[in-house]
Amino acid sequence: MWKLTINNSLRCCSQRFLINKSISRSAIKTSVRTSTLLGPSSYRGIHTSSTLLLRATSPFLNSNNNNNSNKNVETNSENQNGKDSESNQEGKNKNDNNKNDQGQPNIMEYFKSKEFMNTMLLTIAFTFLYNLMDSNDNDSSRENNNNDPLTFQDFKTKYLEKGLVKKISVVNKNIVEAELISDVNLGSSGNSSLFNNNSPVIVSFTIGSIDIFEGQMEQIQNELKISPNDRIPITYVNRYSMLQLFFPFVPTILILGGLFYITRRMGGPESGGMGGGGSGGMFGVGKSKAKLFNKETDIRISFKDVAGCAEAKQEIMEFVHFLKNPQRYTDLGAKIPRGAILSGPPGTGKTLLAKATAGEAGVPFLSVSGSEFVEMFVGVGASRVRDLFEQARSMSPSIIFIDEIDAIGKERGKGGALGGANDEREATLNQLLVEMDGFSTTDQVVVLAGTNRPDVLDPALMRPGRFDRHIEIDPPDVEGRKSIYLVHLSKLNLDPIFTETKEAKDELAGKLAALTPGFAGADIANACNEAALIAARYNDKYVELRHFEQAIERVIAGLEKKSRVLSPEEKTTVAYHEAGHAVCGWFLQYADPLLKVSIIPRGQGALGYAQYLPPDQYLVTEEQFKHRMIMTLGGRVSEELHFPSVTSGAHDDFKKVTQMARSMVTALGMSRKIGYISFDSDPNAGGFQVNKPFSEKTERKIDLEVKRIIDEAHKSCKELLTSNIEKVDKVAKELLSKEAITREDMIRLLGPRPFPERNEAFEKYLDPKNDKTKNDKNDNVSPVTN
Repeated sequence: MWKLTINNSLRCCSQRFLINKSISRSAIKTSVRTSTLLGPSSYRGIHTSSTLLLRATSPFLNSNNNNNSNKNVETNSENQNGKDSESNQEGKNKNDNNKNDQGQPNIMEYFKSKEFMNTMLLTIAFTFLYNLMDSNDNDSSRENNNNDPLTFQDFKTKYLEKGLVKKISVVNKNIVEAELISDVNLGSSGNSSLFNNNSPVIVSFTIGSIDIFEGQMEQIQNELKISPNDRIPITYVNRYSMLQLFFPFVPTILILGGLFYITRRMGGPESGGMGGGGSGGMFGVGKSKAKLFNKETDIRISFKDVAGCAEAKQEIMEFVHFLKNPQRYTDLGAKIPRGAILSGPPGTGKTLLAKATAGEAGVPFLSVSGSEFVEMFVGVGASRVRDLFEQARSMSPSIIFIDEIDAIGKERGKGGALGGANDEREATLNQLLVEMDGFSTTDQVVVLAGTNRPDVLDPALMRPGRFDRHIEIDPPDVEGRKSIYLVHLSKLNLDPIFTETKEAKDELAGKLAALTPGFAGADIANACNEAALIAARYNDKYVELRHFEQAIERVIAGLEKKSRVLSPEEKTTVAYHEAGHAVCGWFLQYADPLLKVSIIPRGQGALGYAQYLPPDQYLVTEEQFKHRMIMTLGGRVSEELHFPSVTSGAHDDFKKVTQMARSMVTALGMSRKIGYISFDSDPNAGGFQVNKPFSEKTERKIDLEVKRIIDEAHKSCKELLTSNIEKVDKVAKELLSKEAITREDMIRLLGPRPFPERNEAFEKYLDPKNDKTKNDKNDNVSPVTN
């Protein structure tokens, strides 16, 4: 009923605004768009008027009179003169005049625009939703006599007992539609005026069970004594709306839409994908996924951001200089190397060097990961290698960077993967070898590669002519760490005492470098970021020295877990355990300098923590090995001397001692019984050896020698701690009272260390006599919780 009322209202509105020309343009648009929702018969009635209105408001007309009338409709219906309307609207419609000066828009361009497509999609979507809403109510005469739902009891008393029911239809097993006799008046609501003489009158109600409904109908008709031949016929109908018909296709549409989205994402920038790979979507799996970097937008790293690896940076810069100025080298008869391998431990800056090269090369830079060549489809890897080099040659001179090349460059096996089976990785490697140094290669493409495992690469890949240079990037020494800290400190908001002079900032960087032996560039960057986060946690305005110290401890030992509460017995055991380590290291000549001892739990299962500063050295003597083993056993020996039973706290200590002793015997020739023979295991075997390179008799000798060295270290440790047992008690009690003690506390308790420190960085940056960065601010500041 409401739909017919709307249709009649819209028909009257359409006739009304055709007569009144002063109606606003926005109202015209609304009426025309609403008219599209009318039925076919109503739409025919306003088709002519809609056409006239569209002609009056069309922006594509070239006639001046039409333009003037269009402006008159928008502004003032009383002014019908085109010249007067143009002069009146000159100030208000300045943008329209500018558009007219540039020329009229083309109607075909509008149909091709995104605006037109979006409008069409919205129109289709609204039409579809309208049809869905309309599908359950196609017959306008299917109405009850009031807004209250009809019950079976009302149906019985009002229609069934009075003999007004002509036939009954059960729709979808739960809705009953009863067709009444055509001359029935539904009441005084006026709804009967909507029905013509040809439309059947239908009332409906819901039921719970068909069997119960049939039983009730049979009982009522028996009570009314209706003969079987005259009883009301009941039919069963299955009726579905468009939504119900459309719903089974939803999963299929979603799957197809998902596949379409994936293919768009896999495609290149031309097809709306992420870019970097070839176009073609799913059918372009053989295209390279290399990303072409734009130095002005994608890369903001230059060689000045790379520190701690001066020699490697110098060699990489030569590639860039050759590509920028090749005449300088060709005049001398030199040729640029075909490629270079960047190798080294994780975090030393291999990828950072490549990014800096991309930022300063001035030539196209293609970056790809080694794993991106590997796919489940046979031949895809080799196809991507071909496409990568073809793309690079088309932009030559250019640079290709393959990160983690060991994913495809591992040494080829004999006979394939499984006794002659096809190996996709080997096919990819073979294609890479051909592209780098084959009949069709040129000197205009330079290949850089990064890996953590240069020892597993194929010899054919490493030979001169392919990767001519092997650039190894080692962890930086103290001066290299200092230069890296200077790069990262420039990005932090430091305490003003460190930024007043260049010397103060250098002093801070030197101290942090001495505090972090063995740190790589990635570790240093992480420590600086952690320091800034800790400063924010305490709501401090500047990053101070204490923030860096906490950050370094966080990176080395893990998160401080003050919430892990130890029992008094456990806390005492941990204190004496750590005191044993500290006292042994204090009175051993070749032990590393001690900085801090703590009994606050950290990390995973670590109940105590001691920070030492090993020097940057490349050779270790036999005496140094023994002193380190004695210091490592100090915790267990201290437990043996102070408690009736020992604990499991020395598990990690025993592991370290065993590794040192076995290396002395099997790899370093520091055992008289075994001699100068190396039985070192393969570092790539992961600790697993199928065939041992020695007999069982030799293996027993090795075990006995390892046990002898450890027993001697244990004996020496016990003698040392027994002679200094009072000092162990002092350190343990200090730990129980303060939970953490520093080197100054150790000097106060035990006196100065009897041996000079062998760590030059310690003497230069950390010795209290030379320390200029000491901050007197309170370190016991609680973090801000809000």
